[in-house]
Amino acid sequence: MEKPIMSSGPHIHSGASDRRIMLDVILALLPAAVAGVVIFGVKALWLILTCVIAAVLSEFLFNLICKKKQTVGDLSAVVTGLLLALNLSANVPLWQGALGSVFAIVLVKCLFGGIGRNFANPAITARVFLLMAFTSTVAGGTLPDGTTGATPLDLIGTEGAQLPTLLQMFLGQRGGAIGETCILALLIGFAYLLIRKVISWQVPVIFMGTVFVLSLIFGGFNTAVYELLAGGLVLGAVFMATDYTTTPITLRARMWFALGCGLITFVIRWFCALPEGVSYSILCMNILAPWLEKWTRRKPLGGV
Repeated sequence: MEKPIMSSGPHIHSGASDRRIMLDVILALLPAAVAGVVIFGVKALWLILTCVIAAVLSEFLFNLICKKKQTVGDLSAVVTGLLLALNLSANVPLWQGALGSVFAIVLVKCLFGGIGRNFANPAITARVFLLMAFTSTVAGGTLPDGTTGATPLDLIGTEGAQLPTLLQMFLGQRGGAIGETCILALLIGFAYLLIRKVISWQVPVIFMGTVFVLSLIFGGFNTAVYELLAGGLVLGAVFMATDYTTTPITLRARMWFALGCGLITFVIRWFCALPEGVSYSILCMNILAPWLEKWTRRKPLGGV
């Protein structure tokens, strides 16, 4: 008799392998990565390569040391390193980017059992770790000329501040992290993921829509548009709030998840001493995801 296969759920195969899904995510992120290198120069390219290589090596060495099956071939480590790099400014030292990748892969992913078992998005958690550990270098953003300067989120609400035009915001001609500035590139990636049916539209649209509507109420239309385009809102809503492992499974839970992300992002941006709240909001809702699934699950007729 054959030995039964023991594995964690889900057990229904969609026809798409982990590698295929991760490859789609990488392809969807490429426009933002290319735009970041064009806008911020070769420093951005070196940081992207550093984060990706450090992530892959971390997973390879962890599996080797622990005598586990090698999983680098599923490309999830590449996605983690790429996402982390795109959430950092081009002026972040390479060693800090590498440290963030090691933190994401070893502490957030591998120690919890690998892909599909991590409690939070590894790239988001690593970015929050770097923000707290190296605030002076990680906070803020790089300007297209390579200098460190104020981002549009820093300038919104500042009297007399000269904000970029909406066209410059859309095309990425302003300060910020490598992958967050060019909204056009991010929307191309969003469209690709929707066409490939890798993600659904509900979480990104509700997440961004919540921030937009609340900003519209408190600050008016022009401010709401800048809040939508500024910071890592589009990048986080499309590529990290839709993570399979850390996002609720059921539709109702995902909608509440997205609403919570938008609400926390708005509160942090408007009422806290932090200019950006996307990373913190996704991390908080990742932790609450299991409870959202429990609270919103349907009960059979007559069930307790």
